[in-house]
Amino acid sequence: MVALALFCTLAGTISSVFGSTAPQLSRRILHEHRRSTPTGWSLDRRADPDSILPLSIALVQPNIENLEGYLLDVSDPASPNYGKHWTPARVKETFQPSKESVDTVHSWLATDGVHPERIQLSPDGAYIRVNVSVAEAERLLATEYYVYQHGETGAEHVSCQHGYHLPEHVSQHVDLVTPTVHFGAITASAMASRGLHAKRNHARRAGLRRPSGALKTAIKETSEKCDEQITLSCIRELYDFDYDLVAADKNTIGVVEVGTQNYNGDDLDEFFKRYSPDQVGSRPTLISVDGGKRYENTDTTDSDLTGESNLDFELVMGLLGPKQQVFLYQDGGDDFFEDLLSALDKRYCTEFGEYGQNCWDMPRSNVISISYGGAEDGPPADMIRKCNEMGKLSLAGITVVYASGDDGMSFAGTCLAANGTEVEGKGNFLPDFPGSCQYLTAVGSTQVNPGNTTSDPESATSGFASGGGFSNVFPRPRFQERAVRNYLKRHTPSEYGPNVFNRTGRAYPDIAANGANIVTVGNGEIQLSGGTSASAPIVAAMLTAVNDARIAAGKSPVGWINPALYSHMFANVWNDITDGSNPACGKDGFPATPGWDPVTGLGTPNFPRLLSRFLALP
Repeated sequence: MVALALFCTLAGTISSVFGSTAPQLSRRILHEHRRSTPTGWSLDRRADPDSILPLSIALVQPNIENLEGYLLDVSDPASPNYGKHWTPARVKETFQPSKESVDTVHSWLATDGVHPERIQLSPDGAYIRVNVSVAEAERLLATEYYVYQHGETGAEHVSCQHGYHLPEHVSQHVDLVTPTVHFGAITASAMASRGLHAKRNHARRAGLRRPSGALKTAIKETSEKCDEQITLSCIRELYDFDYDLVAADKNTIGVVEVGTQNYNGDDLDEFFKRYSPDQVGSRPTLISVDGGKRYENTDTTDSDLTGESNLDFELVMGLLGPKQQVFLYQDGGDDFFEDLLSALDKRYCTEFGEYGQNCWDMPRSNVISISYGGAEDGPPADMIRKCNEMGKLSLAGITVVYASGDDGMSFAGTCLAANGTEVEGKGNFLPDFPGSCQYLTAVGSTQVNPGNTTSDPESATSGFASGGGFSNVFPRPRFQERAVRNYLKRHTPSEYGPNVFNRTGRAYPDIAANGANIVTVGNGEIQLSGGTSASAPIVAAMLTAVNDARIAAGKSPVGWINPALYSHMFANVWNDITDGSNPACGKDGFPATPGWDPVTGLGTPNFPRLLSRFLALP
């Protein structure tokens, strides 16, 4: 389903929204605002004042400013506490909002006319939820709700366009309120069940996409030349990835798919028949998240429904072999990020009461591969909150691998104008999210150049621009500073002025893997596919093998790996990529250079060296 995309426009004046008799606890201040309407959306109509919104209020979390420090304590190779990940109980206790925050927000709602019995607190104490009508929400937040429509998909969404207000004494206890100015902040199922119409469309939300990568091309004959077709054998040769699992029953890996994007079982069998015969009949284990369903898609010829999921599981399962169980996190909602967080552990469960589906009890994976995302194109509070939640997952020992995108320094060709609004084709760089979150490992793409072998250096992909750049929201973490500063000093194109990209932002990708001319099976045919959505599951498979070896040695999974990757201890682990670039936004892009670069990161992994370094850690 596609979420109703709710965007609110400020009321003309505060008094006109509240009226003269509304109780005033303190002056109201602008809490969040959106600079412009997202690309592709246009105003359609005012929201029905009687429609019901599941208003969710995210409370400020104590100690969140120390999250990076807590993570470095268990993830920095130099730390004596490396690998000593936190328990869920400790995470909850450390970041649970204060009673003062809960009481302040509760009192505000009750004083402003919301009956206390309607107000609910989430199981982790991090969110307050209340069902309100659109009219009530407008009064509480001093704003107006409008329905916007997406021109390409027909999707609808209701929220605030420019901003919303909170009482000043309440604002200091709240991170954000949804649905308001955030794109895709409300699930279609929640809205549809309350009388607002949600249109069905395979694209689901216009703000959520999977990197498109190289065009899928059917081929009549297979080739053993890795510069023409990348098979599982080519991947193993490129990265010396030859590992026999010994602790698969104690290890886990999961792959996220969204909406109607499903693998085709017949295609998996045809792929395995050719490249991994022992796995014919093998399937990933379905973990339904927010109503996610498994469709066989046996008769479909629409690669948009099966191609990407096929690619994920043919790579992950094919590289790891029949011993390793693989989870499929199939998300049926409209915000896979929050849905996944809710499903994995009680402390992240923000959907509760009658709205909750699959909260708390889903099996967790040591490594999770994600190839769906959006852009840093909205108010930062929502992105910061989600990034921090991913950091809390990492604190508990989970590694999240993310495809950095296939459009260079843009998001699907969208860039930023000088005033910060979105423009198509040319402009300043628009970073990807969540790839710009430091608590995920962002993976770029490489290729074997024509005429070369797997023994030759790869280059950045030329058929599409490997995603990379610098965040406008998240500052650069300390562990990246040395590598990124060297690039900025020596290799940044001189024509890129100070507004083209943020020179102090989190830099991505972190590493890379092959993503061009990947052999897959789709619709019963051998095809060539690619993209960073191929590179991410390749890296996820290798990290799962690393975890296998560590678990067999009585050690913990690796968890958040980024501080280790950039450390001196891992300096000779990478195959440096020095050829290629990632053009976008009317510019030539960043060049790949010796050392880290915003095209291929630190480079591609040499698996034996990667394994030996992680095994050397406690």
